Amino acid sequence: MDTAERSAAIGRTERATDTLDLRQARLMQLTLDQPATLEKGDPLPPFWHYLYFNPQIRASDLGADGHEQLGRFIPDFGLPRRMWAGGRVTIDAPLRLGEEVDKVSTIRAIEEKTGRSGRLCFVTVDHDFSVAGEHRLRETQNIVYRDPPDPGAPPIPGKPAPGNAAFTRTVTPDPVMLFRYSALIFYGHRIHYDLDYTRGTEGYPGLVVHGPLTATLLVGLGLERLGDRPLVSFDIRAMSPLFVTAPFTLEGHDTDTGVELWARAPGGTTAMTVTLHAGT
Repeated sequence: MDTAERSAAIGRTERATDTLDLRQARLMQLTLDQPATLEKGDPLPPFWHYLYFNPQIRASDLGADGHEQLGRFIPDFGLPRRMWAGGRVTIDAPLRLGEEVDKVSTIRAIEEKTGRSGRLCFVTVDHDFSVAGEHRLRETQNIVYRDPPDPGAPPIPGKPAPGNAAFTRTVTPDPVMLFRYSALIFYGHRIHYDLDYTRGTEGYPGLVVHGPLTATLLVGLGLERLGDRPLVSFDIRAMSPLFVTAPFTLEGHDTDTGVELWARAPGGTTAMTVTLHAGT
């Protein structure tokens, strides 16, 4: 992508409107092995907006990996592997089940680099959510595009997870959990359900746990620690993938301003960090 193409893409926007359907949220509760207790008018749990606003992509517009082909909203960088890298969510007021919500997505930045795994392209997208003109929350999303791995290339080693956890919770992912979550967010990326593709084409050892699903689990655990303190924002950093090949743990500790959490991979490395910031 040349400078002119990059400049033309920055500032590009798209809009979507969706109603926060109660049934969809209850199905998410069941997917997380929780009772379906949510009611119309309840606040949508933080980071559950991924259940809604998903682009309505025809089958013919999907790539070989099951993900939407680039070029419609996000430019085509010639880099086929897509990785969700995290971001930040700021909450002015909660979204509530049953509401009609407007979402405006804007490409804020595109940056190309060369790393240990080859050429990389970092894209920052802001998603703003409002109800009847009242702004409710913003998600700043970071996405990385990269070349496919070389056959037989060893994975990049992760960083050791912190050793100061005050609480932990074990998660045992399985293909059914990943399939149900993919269906709920209308997401067809094959790394989450097609084992032959995941191993043979992407080079992963097993089905990949969705980054937003891991973030949802970490945020949910952090909310339990906040108690009555309101959540005003949280930061997410995805560092390495998790797989259904073994259980992983959610860990963390309380801070003066909120909660710090991370997902520990089976080998003891950090897969993701989440920092919750509480109000007063």
